[in-house]
Amino acid sequence: MNPISIIGAGIGGLTLANILKKQNLDFTLYESAPEIKPVGSGIMMAINAMQIFDKLGLKEKIEEAGHKIHSVSVTDRHLKNISTTHVLALEKKYNSCNVAIHRADLQRILAENIGFEKINLQYALKEIRKEENYRLRFENGSEIESRIVFGADGIHSKIRAHILQTGKIRDTGQICWRGLAEFDLPEQYSREAVEIWGKGKRFGFVKMTGKKIYWYAVINQGLHKRYQSIAENFHGFHPMIIDMINATLPENIILNALTDLAPIPEWYADNLCLIGDAAHATTPNLGQGACQSIEDAYVMGKLLERTDDFNYIFKEFQKIRRKKVDYIVDTSWKIGQFSQWERATALRNFLMRMVPERFNRKLAERIVELEM
Repeated sequence: MNPISIIGAGIGGLTLANILKKQNLDFTLYESAPEIKPVGSGIMMAINAMQIFDKLGLKEKIEEAGHKIHSVSVTDRHLKNISTTHVLALEKKYNSCNVAIHRADLQRILAENIGFEKINLQYALKEIRKEENYRLRFENGSEIESRIVFGADGIHSKIRAHILQTGKIRDTGQICWRGLAEFDLPEQYSREAVEIWGKGKRFGFVKMTGKKIYWYAVINQGLHKRYQSIAENFHGFHPMIIDMINATLPENIILNALTDLAPIPEWYADNLCLIGDAAHATTPNLGQGACQSIEDAYVMGKLLERTDDFNYIFKEFQKIRRKKVDYIVDTSWKIGQFSQWERATALRNFLMRMVPERFNRKLAERIVELEM
C-alpha cells in the first residue's frame, strides 16, 4: 500500500512531489503519458511561482533553462502600444523574475529533482473508489491501494468525477493555437511579453532561449475559417506576426478550445484532495494556470510543517487558497471576454490606455504575493 499517491505528473503534481520530498514524506507519482518528453509549448513562470522554486533550490536551474521577462505589453494589431506593465519593482521586492520556458524543460527539471524512480509512467487512471483506503485501477491493468490521494489530473479530472462527483467545464467560445518557432525576434522584444489585440482575435509572443519563441493565437469560434494556413485568420495583423506563424513547423503547433472550471463546492474528501486544474482550472489570460498549481503545492507544504493530519490540512488548504483562485478564475475569464471584442475595439483600446500602469502593477502584486 502507498502512504501517498499523486495522480498526474504535470507541473502541479511534480511541484507537489518536490514539496513532499522536502518534507521527507514517502509518495509515488502516477502519470498517464508513456514518457516525460519534449511535448507541449512554452509557458511563463510568474514571480509567485519563481519565489516557490527559489525555496526549493530550483530557481537558478529554471532561469538558466528559460529567459527572464521584465515587462508585459498590450498593443493593437499594428504593434502600436496600448499599455505596458513593468515588473522590475516587483522583481526587486520578491527577488524573483518572470521566466519564459519550454514546458518540457520545466517538467524535466522538476522530475530530475525528485528522481525518475518515483514516477510511474503509462499509468492512466481508470477508476478510483473509497474502501478503508483508496483503491485505484489503471488502464494498464495495475491496481494499487493508497491511504492519501492527491488529484493533480487536470481539468478533466477522473478523481474529481469519481469521488467528488462535481465539475462543470465552461467553454469561452474561443480557440487557441500555441506554437514554438525559431525566429529572429527584434531586440526591443527580447525581455518583453507582448499581446496584440484585434477584432475577436489576439496574438501573443515571448522569447524563450536563443532564437526560440513561444506564441499563441486566439480567435472567437464564430470568426474561425479553416484556411490552409493559420496565418490567414490573422490577415491585417503586423507582418511580423504572419512571419512568426509561417516560420512554425506544423508539428510544433497545438490547437485547443479555451475552457475553465466553474467553481466547485469542495476540493477534498476523506484523505483525498485536488490541486491545480483539477480543483480550479482557469483560462490563460493572466498566465496563472500552472502558477496557481505551484502555489497549491507550496501552501500544502507549509501546512505539513504544522501537522500530519491530512484531513485538517485539506480543509485549511481550501480555506486559505479559495479566495485567491476564485478571483483569478473570474478575472481571467473577464479579461478573455473583453480582449476578444469584435465590435467597438477602438473604445476597448481607448479604455485600456486610460488604465494607469500603477493599477496594473497593483493587480500583478495581488497575484504574485504568496499567501503564507
